[in-house]
Amino acid sequence: MRKSLKAAALIAWSVLLAAPAGARSFQEVRNHGTLRVGMALLAPGAMRDGAGALTGFEVDVANKLAADMRVRAQIVVYELDELIPALESGEIDMIAGLAITPERALHANFSQPYASNGIALATNTTRTASVQRFEELDAETYKIAAVENSVAAELARRRLPSAQLVLFESAEAASAALLEGSVDGYLEEEPLPTFLALEHEGTIDLPLARPLLPAHAGLAVGKGDVDFLAFLDAWIVAREADTWLPTMHRYWFKSLEWRGR
Repeated sequence: MRKSLKAAALIAWSVLLAAPAGARSFQEVRNHGTLRVGMALLAPGAMRDGAGALTGFEVDVANKLAADMRVRAQIVVYELDELIPALESGEIDMIAGLAITPERALHANFSQPYASNGIALATNTTRTASVQRFEELDAETYKIAAVENSVAAELARRRLPSAQLVLFESAEAASAALLEGSVDGYLEEEPLPTFLALEHEGTIDLPLARPLLPAHAGLAVGKGDVDFLAFLDAWIVAREADTWLPTMHRYWFKSLEWRGR
């Protein structure tokens, strides 16, 4: 009996040693009063205003979520590839604005999606006036722009193999080519196609109702904390039902009103 108790104590102690020192459960976050949220700077999800303060959709989400938990949000900025390691090491309690992928789900638990974007098609209105269906662009007479070495470029090769794929070094260069009419369409990650259409109404169009390659973002927490995950799912359901989430998403991703701020 004494040996079994000693063995159990050793196992418990080894588990405690293996756990990240900064990792906190949902209840510990509430007890502490601070929710540490990691995110990457990517407008309009998260960016800095003229005074250096953080603003954007994900910042609003983090602050609203923390307020509903009765805690304060502490936002920590990382490079995109640093977010998962920071969560696993316990530096942060949650990641906001991270696209859900199988690879990432090996290292973190995702809530249900609370925002969707993806790769969309923007077209030059004049050059594609006669096009009625997306499939018609799959012809050698049409030029489709994309940024080199991007997912959008691979998508263009797969979905429009017969079209002329024109690669650019940057989104700025591809956007300029679409505006001047040297290409017919431009495949890019949202919200850039939407912003181009809003900025250049009558010149740039979004002919498709939804992205060609959707991407869904979830809130990510550490493995094993089912209480945290259950709360996040319930929070998303409630804030979609009262229209807070879709209203905020439209403001930041489907309008340019925020630029005046």
